[in-house]
Amino acid sequence: MIRRDGSVVTARPARRPRVGALACLATAALHVVSGSAPAFAQQASPGMQLQLADLQQAAISSDPRTRELALLESQSSLRLANLSRQWYPATSVESLVQYQTDAPTTPLLTADGKPFFSAPKDNYDIYGRIEQRLWDPGVGAQSAVERAQLAEQQARVRTAVFAVRQQVNDAFFAAATLQQRLDVISATVTELEGRLREANARVQEGTAVQADAAAIEATLLQRQQDADELRANMRGAIARLATIVGRPIPADAVPTVPDLAAPFSSVRDQLQTLRLRPEYEQFGKTRERIAAQQEVTGVQSQPKVTAFGRIGFGRPALDFIQNEWEAYGVGGVRLQWNAWNWGTTGREREAQKLQSEITSSEEAAFARSIAAGVEGDLATIEHLTRALATDQRIIDLRADVERTARVRLQEGVLTSSDYLARDTELLQARIAQATHQVELAQARARVLTTIGAEVR
Repeated sequence: MIRRDGSVVTARPARRPRVGALACLATAALHVVSGSAPAFAQQASPGMQLQLADLQQAAISSDPRTRELALLESQSSLRLANLSRQWYPATSVESLVQYQTDAPTTPLLTADGKPFFSAPKDNYDIYGRIEQRLWDPGVGAQSAVERAQLAEQQARVRTAVFAVRQQVNDAFFAAATLQQRLDVISATVTELEGRLREANARVQEGTAVQADAAAIEATLLQRQQDADELRANMRGAIARLATIVGRPIPADAVPTVPDLAAPFSSVRDQLQTLRLRPEYEQFGKTRERIAAQQEVTGVQSQPKVTAFGRIGFGRPALDFIQNEWEAYGVGGVRLQWNAWNWGTTGREREAQKLQSEITSSEEAAFARSIAAGVEGDLATIEHLTRALATDQRIIDLRADVERTARVRLQEGVLTSSDYLARDTELLQARIAQATHQVELAQARARVLTTIGAEVR
């Protein structure tokens, strides 16, 4: 029996029926036939409702790699600042002390045969130097490369973070499957508790034997064990999901299976042409970076014009005839032009062009792998759609069989074991339907994630 506190007690031995017992049983049977069976829709839970789209966004936001986007931008801004400073005057201070084994000597000789002048072999000099770029197309090209590299690196980060979506999908639907099964098992437990109360009443009235109540009680305890196991697995699944999304989730939270039929239908006819995955952006940014590097390679052989100035103090100074300490200054304009490099520039540009073609080949291979992965999910979706179309019919038929068996059990013409077999068949049909519903939503979510579409 079921006490008011919910505990289950073993039925007492059968006694002879009392006056009015048959009338009570008839009333109970009429109540059963009139629709007392519980509905097996998803039960409301006091816990918070978990939405797949919110969890995906939370997982991406909490991923430590998302910080790299801002860090890469800060890093690139520092490099761009350094490149822009190349247009600023460049200054340096140098000093020199040297001794040379020979020095120029005048051919004119004095009366005693010595040269009129001989330059010193030791030199001392300290000077400051300043240079200003006047024309250098390489600076702008290097800045373009830096910006292209930033865009490529950020696209690579977004590609890596995107994989978290599928991790969320797997953990979410694993928890949703457990929750659906738990709802079905909980409803079955409630129904079996009612059957046990009826069996205990019949045992007390002498219209049933104790073995009938014992069989129902054993099945009830087994279903309660199944429910406890599912709750434990649910706690583990929710804890794993909380780790992935990077935020605490209450243990009693309930995953809400999303209805993705409309989003899936809107993109189904465009699966082969959509380019929503961040990998496509990464491929495009890689080609842009290669094009910018080709530009740098081309301008390296162009002329560069620089103005320079030098002020120093040394011995000897510019007038080496006067071997004395004195100040001096030098200024001018320098032209640098690597007019001939033996075809190095052309070969480097050709190598970069080949690298761009390699990137395009990788993009084509990636698109083919996406198409192949989607095809398997499309077949699964078609199968599950057909299965769900018949699941409800199977449940209706099993429910009719279970109701008939229940009435026959109450009339004493069917044993508890036979009734429990029919009840188990109905339970399995309901679990199959719940599982198919989650699997269909999961397959649709996997397709949307595979092609890069948002799950809403």
